Amino acid sequence: MAVASSSTPRTKPRGDGLLAAIFIAPAMAGFLVFLLWPTLRGIYLSFTRYNLLTPAEWVGLDNYRRMVNDPIFWGSLRVTIEYVVINIGVQTVAALCIAVLMQRLTTSSLLRGIVLTPYLVSNVVAGVVFLWILDTQLGIGNEILGALGFDHVAFLASNEWVIPSVALINVWRHVGYTALLLFAGLQAIPGDVYEAARVDGAGELRMFWRISLPLLRPVLAVVLIMTVIGSFQVFDTVAVATPGPGGPANASNVLQLYIYGSAFGRFQFGYASAMSVALLAVLSVITIVQYRLTRAGETDLG
Repeated sequence: MAVASSSTPRTKPRGDGLLAAIFIAPAMAGFLVFLLWPTLRGIYLSFTRYNLLTPAEWVGLDNYRRMVNDPIFWGSLRVTIEYVVINIGVQTVAALCIAVLMQRLTTSSLLRGIVLTPYLVSNVVAGVVFLWILDTQLGIGNEILGALGFDHVAFLASNEWVIPSVALINVWRHVGYTALLLFAGLQAIPGDVYEAARVDGAGELRMFWRISLPLLRPVLAVVLIMTVIGSFQVFDTVAVATPGPGGPANASNVLQLYIYGSAFGRFQFGYASAMSVALLAVLSVITIVQYRLTRAGETDLG
């Protein structure tokens, strides 16, 4: 007598697509509302004449022609590039030194917290504090210079010193965060690589050039891309620490400050949008070139 076998229907395993979509939805909504839509809106406004009070009037490439012939725009771009070169150069070298020292000498969590402390201070607060410290007459920085026998320097009020001073203020604020990113990259390098180098008689300096720096390249490349993009967007420190908008004599008139003044000072939103689109294009090209030259997507770790 044959016994009928009962089979239970197989249930299809439920995927995690719905759960993933639920978790991604808030970030995606923020991206669409605060990034993608303003970008598309800004690109559209760059082809219009718009003052916020009347409807946008299509003018084609007029804003871009004006930008090409605008000496203040090119001056602001030059000032911004000067700031980026000083800021990124000093910050990268200092952060790399701090990261290597933390890796080779100590991994104390307390030390990491101390290194990160300036990053917790807002740009506006840092700008105001250094405005007082570097004040030509009463600032403690100039008082120290005077005690050492040097003349007082108008760090934030002279054409020669204002951009280097602002760049170094932001180096002080961001160098700890950058150092911790590089420190995390150094921690990913296997320790036996250093042990083998020591057996071969390599010193600390040689291990840094032959092991640490080459194996840190992908992390360093990504950090450079992030810091360059952030440096091109400098605004708040310049706005609060320099005399007047972009002073003295436009010596600190970085591109973001000029865009802000055009939009909210002179209500030329179309022209400001055109300059913003130009900045977006410049940053896109710089990012692509950096990514390819540094081979940020590749690693030498086998």
